Amino acid sequence: MKRKVDIVVLSDLHLGTYGCHAKEILHYLNSVKPKKLVLNGDIIDIWQFRKRYFPKAHLQIIKKIIAFATKGTKVYYITGNHDEKLRRFSDTKMGNIYILDKLVLNLDGKKAWFFHGDVFDASIQHTKWIAKLGGWGYDMLIRFNRLVNVVLQSLGKEKYSLSKKIKNSVKGAVKFISDFETTATDLAIDNDFDFVVCGHIHQPAMRRVSNDKGSCVYLNSGDWVENLTALEYNNESWKLYQYNPDNYKLNTMSRTITEEEEDETSEILSAFQLLNGIKGF
Repeated sequence: MKRKVDIVVLSDLHLGTYGCHAKEILHYLNSVKPKKLVLNGDIIDIWQFRKRYFPKAHLQIIKKIIAFATKGTKVYYITGNHDEKLRRFSDTKMGNIYILDKLVLNLDGKKAWFFHGDVFDASIQHTKWIAKLGGWGYDMLIRFNRLVNVVLQSLGKEKYSLSKKIKNSVKGAVKFISDFETTATDLAIDNDFDFVVCGHIHQPAMRRVSNDKGSCVYLNSGDWVENLTALEYNNESWKLYQYNPDNYKLNTMSRTITEEEEDETSEILSAFQLLNGIKGF
């Protein structure tokens, strides 16, 4: 039985990278029926996009998103830094799919402000090549971490996150996250928003923040590389969703993609290549 939800917010799927947990994303998407789906940036990782690595499960996510739209779900694709090439199409509407840089929604009389958050990241704004190199390094770290976890599980030990350990131990990274959240909430309060919803930093969060001018609720949908989290809004309240594999049957996505579906998804990729002019695709 699919859960009916007013709004689902996903960010930082990083489709097209080794770190993306595509099957888990599909399990989750197949379990919900949202009225609105907010894709809050870094959905397709154009920085590292290569046609030679775009598995069928990644293609099925694109198909699932399109299927949501054709069945009446409003899909808001908010651009991030890894899919910034889509920003040339900002404010474009295709059926129920909207491409935007930011989004404001009225939620039961309260204002919610959605944006990815890379605008606050100086490394992206001023030294983009360093940020892209960091993105590549992060993907390699995730691949290595998966190998480490296979060994740990074979020894009967718990999984270990190298990237989380690095982030939590490096003062600069911790300070950046804190500064990011402070900047986002200060701007939201200044502009009378009740909720500010971000992605980008891969740190799921949901809490009320106050300053001398007022307060708002800060929300971050996290990511589907490490944390496997989403935000859900239903019955006038927010929930931070954490993926749990025990809640899903192993055969949920066991079927293979049909030739017809493969042709359709190839057409999607070809259109995506044409629109974005990605070299080496």
